[in-house]
Amino acid sequence: MKIRTRKFLGTICLLVLAIVWSLFGMALAQLPVIENSKWLQGAFYVVVGMGWVLPAMPIVSWMSRPDLA
Repeated sequence: MKIRTRKFLGTICLLVLAIVWSLFGMALAQLPVIENSKWLQGAFYVVVGMGWVLPAMPIVSWMSRPDLA
């Protein structure tokens, strides 16, 4: 697969990841345990805000691999 195709597919995957991750984070933020505690809210938003990086790293490294031939 050419790098141009990988970058296109990787961009779509990253957009889907960002949308799904944010919707999942918003759904979890509505839990009463998180909603009632300001400290837990702060920790939750830091973890969820930075957490998308771990699943995105393999996608970005796959996108940036050079062509074989």
